[in-house]
Order: sequence, then structure tokens, then C-alpha cells
Amino acid sequence: MKKQAKQDPSPVIEESVPPQSAPETPAEPSPTSSDATDLEARLQLAEQKAGEHHEAWLRAKAEAENIRRRAQEDIAKASKFAIERFAGELLAVKDSLEAALTAATPSAESLKSGSEITLKQLIAAFEKSGLKEINPVGEKFDPNFHQAIGMVDSNQEPNTVVTVLQKGYTIADRVLRPALVMVAK
Repeated sequence: MKKQAKQDPSPVIEESVPPQSAPETPAEPSPTSSDATDLEARLQLAEQKAGEHHEAWLRAKAEAENIRRRAQEDIAKASKFAIERFAGELLAVKDSLEAALTAATPSAESLKSGSEITLKQLIAAFEKSGLKEINPVGEKFDPNFHQAIGMVDSNQEPNTVVTVLQKGYTIADRVLRPALVMVAK
């Protein structure tokens, strides 16, 4: 006996159906109304944040400008009033000199003692202001603090200050005026 192949009891009907084109998938999903409102909300939020950042930047810029302006004013005031303390100290010296000139019967002795007192006041004002005297007699010549006017024969070692013609002064370790000196050959 021959074996027969099993057949499917349901008949196969082949129809000629034209192939359907696959639905086109757009690169971007088509915006729905909820997507559009979401985008608008995000845009508004971004614009709000940008506005806040811009305001903060403007405030910081204004603050920096105010700080710069205040610093310039402080520098101007410091240079303008830097001498104020020293000038206050010199007022006592001026008062003493005026008192000496207005004395009814000035004698040589009273003028001398008044001048000594006035000189002490002036020296005290210099010390309080950091003004120091340079009197280098017998010291080695230093061009940073001394100005040689000439050279003289002397028993001292060469380049030693023999005579001080005019004292020099420093203020805060800076030469205000060099001492005018004569130096040994």
C-alpha cells in the first residue's frame, strides 16, 4: 500500500493582492497638540531663565563698576590726604615760629631757646611721620643715599664721607633727598 501525504483540509486560496506600500514613518513625529504645548512651555521656561541670567549679569557688571569707582575714589582720597597727619604735626612748629616773631621784646637768648624748642618739635614731627635724617660723617660713601659734591685730601680711608654739606632724608626706606657730601680721595 502506498502512503498518501496528508493534505490540509482547508483549501488554499491565492489571491492576487497588490503589495501595499509600507506606511511612511516621518523623521520627526508629527506634533500633536500636547507636544506643541510642551515645547511652548519649555521655550517660555528657557526664555525666563535667560532673562534671569541676563539680569544677574547686569547686576554683577554694575557691582564691579561700583567697586572700581569706589577704589579709584579711595586712591584719590589717600593721595590727597596722605600728608594730613604730617601737616597736623607741622602746625605746632608754625605756631612756635609765629610766637617767636610776635614777642614784644625778643632777646638773643629767648630767640635761641625758642628756636631750639621749635627744632625739637620739628624733629618730633619728622619722627612721627617716618622721616629719617641721613648724616653720614665718617661712613663709607653710598651713592644710593649720598651725593658727592667733590673729593678732598684726608687722612681717612678713600671713599669715606669727610664733610656733610647738607643732610639727606629718607621716608619709609626711600630716599627723599640724598645727603650732599665731600668724600676723601
